[in-house]
Amino acid sequence: MITPIDNKQQQKVAAEVARLVRVASEHYDQHFADIDVRFDLLGKAAGMYRVKKQRYRFSFTTQYERYIRFNPWLFAKYPEDSWHNTIPHEVAHYIADCRFGLSNIRPHGQQWQAIMADFGAEPLVTANYDLSDIPTRQLKQYSYRCDCREVRLTAIRHRRVINGQQQYRCKDCLQTLVAVTTAA
Repeated sequence: MITPIDNKQQQKVAAEVARLVRVASEHYDQHFADIDVRFDLLGKAAGMYRVKKQRYRFSFTTQYERYIRFNPWLFAKYPEDSWHNTIPHEVAHYIADCRFGLSNIRPHGQQWQAIMADFGAEPLVTANYDLSDIPTRQLKQYSYRCDCREVRLTAIRHRRVINGQQQYRCKDCLQTLVAVTTAA
């Protein structure tokens, strides 16, 4: 079983993120604030840039929390790839967001690719990792029925049904799926 990178290695990754942010600040002659770096990502993704919108009810202001999440197990198993591809990939998303706004560009579009080139990194979108020996996120599944069969929905889709946000239909009989049990 692979062990995740330790605190010392995490600090090195965070320092590389900060270095790339400084490089971008100098290159684009624009100040980019330091970004929070977390090592709590599980599953297939090596990294993820997140923007969380926070609205304050009585002050009518909106703030954005920005942070980068990394998968410490994949960093331990693939250190070179993580260092040369994953770190610049996620920092490039952050810089592209600051420069252009996420709603104005494609996630891996020309602007992001240009930033990757400025970092001296290849603009790879995905990586294909062997996930054996690495913990992956397991979503709980729920049973649903239609006239022709039983179907399993993930916890995310189940929550959407429960909250009235979504209905799912069988691909064969087109009947709306109905929950059978609470959890499986």
